[in-house]
Amino acid sequence: MLTLSLRTKFLLSLVLISTLITTAVLLVVRYRVQLRVRADLTQALDTSIVTFDRLQQQREETLERSASLLAALPPLKALMTSEDSATIQDASATFWQLSGSQLFVLANRDGAIVAFHSATTPFPRAAAQQAIDRYMTSGDTRDWWFGGGRLFQVFLQPIAFGDPAAGNALGLLAVGYEVNDAVAEDVSRVAASEVGFAYGNTLVISTVDARYRAALATLVSGGEGRTTAPHEVQLGDEAFLVNSVRISRDSAQAVTLTVLKSFDEATAFLRSLNRWIVAIGAAGVLAGSLLVFLVSTTFTRPLGRLVSGVKALEQGDYDFPLDERGGDEVATLTAAFNRMRHQLQATQRQLLETERMATIGRMANTISHDLRHPLTAIQAYAEFLEERELSDDKRKDFVQEIRIAVNRMLDEINQLLGFSHERQALQMLQGRLDEVVDRAIKTVKALPEFERIVITGKVGPECLAFFDPGKVERVLLNLLFNAAEAVSPEDGRIVVSGECVADGVHLRITDNGPGIPDAIVNTLFEPFISHGKQKGTGLGLTVVNNVMQQHGGDAVVEQTGPGGTTFRLHFPAQPGRAR
Repeated sequence: MLTLSLRTKFLLSLVLISTLITTAVLLVVRYRVQLRVRADLTQALDTSIVTFDRLQQQREETLERSASLLAALPPLKALMTSEDSATIQDASATFWQLSGSQLFVLANRDGAIVAFHSATTPFPRAAAQQAIDRYMTSGDTRDWWFGGGRLFQVFLQPIAFGDPAAGNALGLLAVGYEVNDAVAEDVSRVAASEVGFAYGNTLVISTVDARYRAALATLVSGGEGRTTAPHEVQLGDEAFLVNSVRISRDSAQAVTLTVLKSFDEATAFLRSLNRWIVAIGAAGVLAGSLLVFLVSTTFTRPLGRLVSGVKALEQGDYDFPLDERGGDEVATLTAAFNRMRHQLQATQRQLLETERMATIGRMANTISHDLRHPLTAIQAYAEFLEERELSDDKRKDFVQEIRIAVNRMLDEINQLLGFSHERQALQMLQGRLDEVVDRAIKTVKALPEFERIVITGKVGPECLAFFDPGKVERVLLNLLFNAAEAVSPEDGRIVVSGECVADGVHLRITDNGPGIPDAIVNTLFEPFISHGKQKGTGLGLTVVNNVMQQHGGDAVVEQTGPGGTTFRLHFPAQPGRAR
């Protein structure tokens, strides 16, 4: 699991908070700007439509007045009185040129077309006849004609002698002005927008980019282009705000003007603003992180030193330098910890001194107790040797007893020396454990008091390990002496067996003695622990445990009870380190 320092947590927290705040501000600003852009675009669309309406009204009034003046010309009236279609068709070309229109139509008093002129791709004559028939029914002098993919705004005026209402009609004049690319461009400039003219569900002309015309045509054919409320549409990869207005009055099909404002163009500055906000936010986060780093360092450095002091104390270092300057809570905590550390060190020294004195006392008591009996025997036999009447056999017996007492004292002293030098460097060699076991068994069986005990070695030559032969022999001797003293002299049996395991070698020393008493079974390897022994310092098993730990192994009581005790020694497969 990843562990973070307090300063890192503090720094990451502030960076996260700064990032969230910056992101929130960016989103709010973006949303508000989008609303403002939409409102501006909507207002611009409304303004464009109002401007177009005014311009269109003025244009229609001008063109209608021109058509009225043209219909009132006497030559045109005289031409219409001929009632000859061929004559009227030929002679009307002059009046068409005078009108300046792209479509020029003359019809007789019955509404039948007698002259037809078109400056562009021929407008269907049948479509013109249908429009004139519509006029004969409605009498509307303004109309929109659509045919052959062309859209015309047409103005109609009756031709008559005197007042047309008096019933002296000669015919009908219709002049049309095409809504072409030039007209669309003019309207686009006036409206400051992209525009499109549609007749019913058919898009006739548009100033939008050629990439988007097909999409706009599809939009118009679906009827969405005739929505009169500003709304957003997607044409290709660009978004537009769209509004439409109907510019026809009583035409059979609605003629609409669609005004489009590009969202992408209008919001180009928003992307620039976003980049600036992101840059400023990043700079703010970076500056804030630097500031937090400095502040957190100021606050957490004393805590870091205090944590280092605690870790040093855990390793036993009471002199790790700590800074107690300042009057804040961290300085107070550091001072309290420093006092506690000094008190703990003083208490530990007192405990060590007390324990040392207690250990010396126990050792002195044990040594004096264990050496008193041999010394008493030596003194007594020495006094016996002073007597002159002793026979040679008696004198030899007394000398033998003195020698046994001296050997016992030497054995006790060797155990003490072995305990005091337990941390000497090991002389590690790879060898056979069975050879060391055989030497230890022979040493024990050489003593007269143990010669009747059956001691068997069952360690094969395959039991190889890295060990110090001298110290391991000392370990085996201590365990064998303890076992020999525990078993019965008459039927005592001790078996030393070996077993190769995956992680090394196990040696087991098993006896058929009465087992280890419950009173000492949990403290068996502590110094000066002894129970029911005639001699010994209580350091033998302590030496055993320490030597095995130096080898990287261990010594444990595998089982104990009335049927006997088994000690197990573990030697690792590779040279071990003291634990």
